[in-house]
Amino acid sequence: MNFSKAKVLLILLLLTTFGVSAQITDTIKVSQFGVRSNSYLNASKGIRQALEKCKGKQNVVLQLPGGRIDLWPEDAVKKEIYISNSTESDTLSKVKNIGFFFDHLKNVTLDGNNTLVILHGKMVSFALFNCQNIQIKNIQFDYERPTMSELTITSVSPTAIKMKIHPDSRYFIENGKIGFYGEGWKSNSHHTISLDPQNDLMRYSSFELFLKAKAKTIQEENRTVLFEGDFTKANYKVGDVLSIRDTYRDNCGGFITLSKDIVLSNVKMHFMHGLGIVSQFAENITFSKVIVAPREDSGRVISSFADCFHFSGCKGKILVDGCKTSGSHDDPINVHGTHLKISEITADKKIKVQFMHHQTYGFEAFFAGDSISFVSPQTLKPIILGKLKSAKLIGKKEMELVLDGQISDKVNVGDVIENITWTPEVTISNSRFERTNTRGLLLTTRRKVLIENNIFYRTGMHAILIANDASSWFESGAVKDVTIRNNTFEECAYNSGTIINIAPENHELVSGYYVHRNIRIENNLFKIFEKPILSARSTDGLVFVNNTINPSDLLPASSGENSFTLTACNNVIIKKNHFNTSWKPKIATFKMTKKQVKTDIKDLNIK
Repeated sequence: MNFSKAKVLLILLLLTTFGVSAQITDTIKVSQFGVRSNSYLNASKGIRQALEKCKGKQNVVLQLPGGRIDLWPEDAVKKEIYISNSTESDTLSKVKNIGFFFDHLKNVTLDGNNTLVILHGKMVSFALFNCQNIQIKNIQFDYERPTMSELTITSVSPTAIKMKIHPDSRYFIENGKIGFYGEGWKSNSHHTISLDPQNDLMRYSSFELFLKAKAKTIQEENRTVLFEGDFTKANYKVGDVLSIRDTYRDNCGGFITLSKDIVLSNVKMHFMHGLGIVSQFAENITFSKVIVAPREDSGRVISSFADCFHFSGCKGKILVDGCKTSGSHDDPINVHGTHLKISEITADKKIKVQFMHHQTYGFEAFFAGDSISFVSPQTLKPIILGKLKSAKLIGKKEMELVLDGQISDKVNVGDVIENITWTPEVTISNSRFERTNTRGLLLTTRRKVLIENNIFYRTGMHAILIANDASSWFESGAVKDVTIRNNTFEECAYNSGTIINIAPENHELVSGYYVHRNIRIENNLFKIFEKPILSARSTDGLVFVNNTINPSDLLPASSGENSFTLTACNNVIIKKNHFNTSWKPKIATFKMTKKQVKTDIKDLNIK
């Protein structure tokens, strides 16, 4: 059908009038830049050129070819990056190799076409700097040689242990001692976690006995190594899998910074080195059906060197929906800000602040116009609010701030500052978290938090931890509105602690002041083998109602008698919960009065 020019203009006018975008999508295929499926050649240059081609375009889809493509550091984008919780404090280079580098791009969709991207050496899968409205979808990332070595025990005796080393784990034996290496790296330490695959239990372990033993390869073809030594005190059994890594953090799985409106959908991260996907001072982040787990045909059990999804200093809305994490050496999700400590207040009213944790520094943590809160590090009580006129990084570990107004005489050197502008709303829903020796979710944000319809399956420690501190990790801040509902907590906290832990690190309690407030835990299912369920400190407005507690015989219970432990809390309601257990629940309170707890549990111990 032929249209006259006038008719075309009329159609465009009608589309615009009724709010329908007439913008044409520009499709760029990486095959135009020499990237070929299953060629096993370095595609870094082609990917870099294709992304550069996206600059200046209004609406573009970057399409991958499907199959497998390989990326090496050679010809990849190289950029110095300082990553929250994953930058070691030393003089070594902080330059990272980046697979997909999105730089000042807008309205770009990376359609992976289910391509498997194999990274070589230590590489960041993707990095977004100063971008807006970016979608990454239908793509898988993995390492040719993960920086995690995996060994399965095949026989155990007091004098010898035999293990089969995974084909992806490169090793050497020199003078009877085993070591691990990869593409451009060699392990200098051997942080070890064991997995009981039959029960999906991960525990801290040690490789010390194996390092002391004499190692020798006895079957080259199936990579079986015999360790001869003193194993009388070893607590291993056939089938256990040991996962071993160097603890040095110098990378991350993906990086999103100073960017807005970012969506990851149907993305699979099969291994991430250093830390997981880190969103740092970014706004409006959505993860939909993002899977962190080993490839099903890989035979591996570990997918992440540390955390899976890490949000540091973000704002707007964070949505994690329909996701799954399995096989991480640290927490599946961590959402936090950063407390910086005041080191100097100058005569001209400038404030110098310092990054305090050795793995978090080197990036701007404040910006002109931001609202801030001065906080006492001992009590975590806000001292006074303020607004910034200017902020600049004056060293890798120091920033200079100028207030929009006078500095209160209540503020002193040694106090800390939280950026309260960069604090996000968080929704975590319809997701599953499993196979981790540590916690499930760490959450510290003052804006609304909703955790619903998730499954927490055998997390080694707390399924949910709400902290806030200014003395260890310096991860801020206080929560004000948290709802935890319709979740399943199945046999969590087998390594230590309670299933849900509200644990601000306020070393000095202030009468009448509570760090956290308005936390509601309702309509959840708990399957437990230990009696401790919830512990809370310095919380006002804590509600635990209409939850169902079912027994489990996964492990024998320890000596913990109290289902609820409360310290210096107020306005606590624990009612209408259904305990289908042979024992009756108990509540223990410390530094509280009976009036501060409303409960239908008869065994209430006020101390």
